[in-house]
Amino acid sequence: MAIMQAVKEVAQPFRVLYVESNNQLVESFQQAFSAQIEVTSVPDGQAALAYLKENRFVDLVLYNEDLGSSVFLNGLALSRHLPHVPVVLLTDRPGIDLKADPFHGHLIDAFPHNYAEDALRIRLSYLIQKKEYSQDGHVVHKSDSMRIPVGKRAFDIGLSLLILLMISPILLVVAILIKFDSKGPIFYSSKRVGTGFKIFDMYKFRTMKTGSDQLLASMASQNLYNTASEEKPADTRCETCQLANTTCQRPLYMDQQEICEVLYQREQNAKAMFSKFKEDPRVTRLGKVLRNTSIDELPQLFNILRGDMSFVGNRPLPVYEAEKLTTTGYARRFAAPAGLTGLWQVTKRGKASVSDQERIQLDVLYAKNFSLRTDLLILLKTLKAVWQKENV
Repeated sequence: MAIMQAVKEVAQPFRVLYVESNNQLVESFQQAFSAQIEVTSVPDGQAALAYLKENRFVDLVLYNEDLGSSVFLNGLALSRHLPHVPVVLLTDRPGIDLKADPFHGHLIDAFPHNYAEDALRIRLSYLIQKKEYSQDGHVVHKSDSMRIPVGKRAFDIGLSLLILLMISPILLVVAILIKFDSKGPIFYSSKRVGTGFKIFDMYKFRTMKTGSDQLLASMASQNLYNTASEEKPADTRCETCQLANTTCQRPLYMDQQEICEVLYQREQNAKAMFSKFKEDPRVTRLGKVLRNTSIDELPQLFNILRGDMSFVGNRPLPVYEAEKLTTTGYARRFAAPAGLTGLWQVTKRGKASVSDQERIQLDVLYAKNFSLRTDLLILLKTLKAVWQKENV
């Protein structure tokens, strides 16, 4: 039996079709992942379609979007003779909607061109295990999406409706003041990741000047979650290569420059997972008042009424923050409902000393132990924490 299983595994490796015209990138990818997968490369989308017509045993297509992914994906959708194969896109374009055409039904994930090798390895390992599981005779069912418990959901609907009816005059006054205070829309919506990695539009009263999202990258040094960054060493090799007195043994090529993969991973891991700023210059005069009183959060009552969120839970994160929390220990925070307030807000909010690791642990703790009693206690503590002194 063991011999038959070994033969089966050898006979059916995990096959990846890599669509990339840069031979150097192909070789680097093969060196990094050849122990896990069997890689075949083609230079463009037309060649990929032709290869799939002749070779139906492909488990994954890894596609460089710079080569024109829409033609390839439309070709997959229009052809009845091509196998249904999942696609992972390499792209630096933000905010890709996997449910929109031409991605829907084919694209399962997207990674930046300078992807972290460990992150892609985790994704490949999952797909390999999924294939092995199905080959063993198991049926792979699509898991049901996580849902807010019935009692918690009933509480959310009743309370959100009551509050919206009571504060509707306040909402109208705030909307008028925002219009007079600065140019731009009254409401601000952003893509957030909530329960079970569900992406939805979260609503707030606008508290920032228009175009503030573009300023985020230039403000990284002001992030309260950032630790003091170390100066980059003059020697671009890791300690192992320096001690052996050899050239870099694990080179990566980004922006036409060679960098050490070990040092790159170390730098990526040191980056803060969350963003929050003290005395944020992007905030308007009225916005500071709305934030300090948490009035800017009131439109999220509509999110609660729709079922996107709950009153108490873990804060839904922007997509660029959520994609950093994909390991098992971090991802568990998404097992809890997304919330207007939560355990982190009532214990650490406004404290500049809080680290992103502390915040994650509080989120995971809530995901493990949340209950109606816990939610009521957090709601009571939230009322005390609404008038905060820190402008964060």
